[in-house]
Amino acid sequence: MIAELVAEIGPLWHERQQAVLTSRPRRRAVGAGAKYKLVFVDRLLATLVHLRHATTHDVLACWFGVDRSTITRAIGEVRPLLAERGCTVAPDIRLRTLAEVIDHLGASGQTGIIDGTEVRVRRPAVGRKDREKFISGKNKQNAVKSMVVTDAEGRLLFCSPAEPASCADITHARKLGLVELLADGPAVEILADAGYQGLGAQTGGRVVTPPHRKFKKNPPEWYEEMHERQRKAHSSRRIRVEHGIGHLKNWRSLARHHGRREHMSHIIQAVAGLLSHQQAATASGTRT
Repeated sequence: MIAELVAEIGPLWHERQQAVLTSRPRRRAVGAGAKYKLVFVDRLLATLVHLRHATTHDVLACWFGVDRSTITRAIGEVRPLLAERGCTVAPDIRLRTLAEVIDHLGASGQTGIIDGTEVRVRRPAVGRKDREKFISGKNKQNAVKSMVVTDAEGRLLFCSPAEPASCADITHARKLGLVELLADGPAVEILADAGYQGLGAQTGGRVVTPPHRKFKKNPPEWYEEMHERQRKAHSSRRIRVEHGIGHLKNWRSLARHHGRREHMSHIIQAVAGLLSHQQAATASGTRT
């Protein structure tokens, strides 16, 4: 996989570096002067180790024998390139936007599953504007939220950019344009939990959520049994998205983030792309 990433991302990194060099007013030729102490392969490895194990920049700097600022700059350059790769569903199919995910599900006749996941982040400084936006109403902690989409087998198809955790799941889905994509796109079934109730009516029943309770007090015994049976049947169908999120959280950088909150979108999407590539490779190896 490392060789594939080097072949795919290396030219993009070099192209961007050349664009930065040529955009500057200079008196000497492009490429003159001091050379990089950290070659691209090492920059990629440092970024992967940081994402997988949340290894600090100081430790990585000691490992690679460079200054901490070199590691910080290297990760800042490579991480966006990993995030832009999208999620791999087959060797020749990659999904980068929610619209592409809906089209893929429609073309393949698969069921999609959506859910929100939160990653704890540092608390904003006192006096900072919109400080309370990052407090999760569910977990009562400072976090950011991403909407995850998987197929019926739990394979990752999409992770959205990060939003402050105070944003409700259904509001986040609407911001991403899920309602419009389902209303105007192919007939796709999307399973969701109770946090998305209301989307079913807006999408013509394409978003399927747990059944509503019709009796709030003293329900008949037959109704209680039926409701519980329907709820469990729905939960058993959508449980695979929890497995997909669990695989994401195995990457230490998504267990809890101690760095800048503005990097979280690239971190989540970079990890999702790497994990989906691994899942696709495992699935193709199993079939062969």
